[in-house]
Amino acid sequence: VQLQASGGGLVQPGGTLRLSCAVTGRRISTKFMGWYRQRPGKEREWVARIIPNGSTDYADSVKGRFTVSRDNAKNTLYLQMNSLKPDDTAIYYCNLVISHNLDYWGKGTQVTVSS
Repeated sequence: VQLQASGGGLVQPGGTLRLSCAVTGRRISTKFMGWYRQRPGKEREWVARIIPNGSTDYADSVKGRFTVSRDNAKNTLYLQMNSLKPDDTAIYYCNLVISHNLDYWGKGTQVTVSS
C-alpha cells in the first residue's frame, strides 16, 4: 500500500490550495481516511476524516474552511483548503485506516501560508 500526497505549496493568507492523496494497493471506498498535519514545533494533529458512507468530520480549527472528499474511481483523497491562515502552515499527511491496528501514512506535503 502506498499513499502519495501532493498539492502543497506557498500561498498567501486568504488563499486556497487543494491537496491530493493518491492511494495504490487498496481500494479507499470502504475505508476510513483522514488528513493530519504537523505545524512547526508541534505534535502531529488530526485535521479531517471521511468514513465509508461519505460522512465527514473536522477539527474545530479548520471547520468551515476545509473540505475533505474522495474520488473512488481515482482512488484518491482530497483536502480543499480555503481562507488559509498563517497558522495553517504545516506538513500535511494523509492516512488510510485498514483496521484498529493497521494504518498507512503518506510522506506528507508542505503547506506554507505567508505574505
